[in-house]
Amino acid sequence: MKKFFIGRAIGFIVVIVVFIIGYFILDFFKNDEIVEKIISSTKTIIGQSVEKRNIEAYTFGDGEKHLLFVGGIHGGYEWNSVLLAYQLIDYLEINKEIIPKDITVTVIASANPDGIFEVTNKNGRFYLSDLSSGDKSLARFNANDVDLNRNFDCKWQSESTWRGNPVSAGTSVFSEPEAQTIRDFVLENKPVAVVFFHSQSNAVYASECEDGILSETLDIMNIYSDASGYPAIDTFDAYEITGDAEGWLASIKIPAITVELSTHETIEWDKNLAGVKALFEYYSN
Repeated sequence: MKKFFIGRAIGFIVVIVVFIIGYFILDFFKNDEIVEKIISSTKTIIGQSVEKRNIEAYTFGDGEKHLLFVGGIHGGYEWNSVLLAYQLIDYLEINKEIIPKDITVTVIASANPDGIFEVTNKNGRFYLSDLSSGDKSLARFNANDVDLNRNFDCKWQSESTWRGNPVSAGTSVFSEPEAQTIRDFVLENKPVAVVFFHSQSNAVYASECEDGILSETLDIMNIYSDASGYPAIDTFDAYEITGDAEGWLASIKIPAITVELSTHETIEWDKNLAGVKALFEYYSN
């Protein structure tokens, strides 16, 4: 009988101790900053390519102002823009505290997974060691041989240009599932701004369509340029472009900029991290 009472007493003490520890753990997690650091990103499949490869979006935070970053719309030809986007995902996963509380960040690392597959033979994430050698220019297009950055609704034509050469822009505006995916995500989430990673013009470009450049677009172009060191250029005029994603965003009054890396082989991480942080600061004020 004595052992019975001792056992019950010990059990009661254990329950009390567990309750006290649990209380302090809950109190600990009431600290918003600590909670923010342990929340994982949300990975969502937002669409599929022509060949049914997933297009994934990684989202961080839940602020009312939504910033969208997109890499790889030109597939394997600009594979480094995809690696830059993945590097940004990894960094935000570890350093979520740099995202202001009133901002949500989404990164679509690979907007043209069929083009990436052409040079890596990989679905999803890849690494430098996966890249094939040789000419990657044809991997710029999707599996329908369409230049996706000519398939959007801004001055669209069925045949557009790249470096002065004709390229297919699809059978109609948003004919391609990859372009539809970007369109639908934007219309559903209504980002305050969109940044596209490209290579290799070594500049930050503003977006425009029929009504010219939005004033906020000029602001974020200059902010990113000042922080990163890339030259700021209002208008791309090396050759005529129709149906580009950035232009479509301008037409629906969403500021968008194009960040062009200086080569096809590097991600220039420090420069772009500085640019991203500058945008966070701009939109948190």
